[in-house]
This record gives sequence, C-alpha cells and structure tokens, in this order.
Amino acid sequence: MASQPRKGGVSLPESRVPMKNKPNVDSSIISKLRESSIVSMVSSRGREVATDAILVTQKLMKSTGKAAWIAGTTILILVVPLLIVTDRDQRLNELELQEASLLGVPHPHLNP
Repeated sequence: MASQPRKGGVSLPESRVPMKNKPNVDSSIISKLRESSIVSMVSSRGREVATDAILVTQKLMKSTGKAAWIAGTTILILVVPLLIVTDRDQRLNELELQEASLLGVPHPHLNP
C-alpha cells in the first residue's frame, strides 16, 4: 500500500539517503547528554528524569514559539490597522480645527 501514489496534492521526490543514516538533531543532543560524565554518575532513574526534562523543555519551547507567532500575527492583522485609522481621524480633526480657525468660523461649543 505504501507504493501506491496518493490522489491530489504535491508529491516530493524520494530521498536518496535512507532515514536511519540522516543525523537527527534532537536524538544527537539527547545521546550526547546521556553519554556525558554528569549523567553517567546519576542512576538510571536520574537519566530518565533528565531525558524527560529535556523533552518537556523542547516541547515548551516549540509551543512558546507558536504562541509568539499567533500573538504577532494577531497584532499585525487587528491592532496595526486600528492604530492607522485612529491616527487618520486625529489628523482630520486637527485639520478641521485649523481650517475653522483660519476661516473665522465660530467654535461649535460656544454656540447655544
């Protein structure tokens, strides 16, 4: 079943290097930590805890990055246009006040 082509979508060319020969950054970091002198002094339970802590930290960093991306794009889509419109309205009000003072039109707050 794995050799059947998928319907639709884009298919990428097969990799020439088998997956087991490709270096995996996450597993290489964990294997280096497992082989370090500090971890070798700790019991097997300590190694498991250290490995779990590393995996949790990696997942936390990924989710923090995703949250930062969501917050950043939300600000760009919602807040920046609001700031632009507010600034435009403020400039328009200032221009109207300036024109009114030049033309000598009475101030609207002074009329009963």
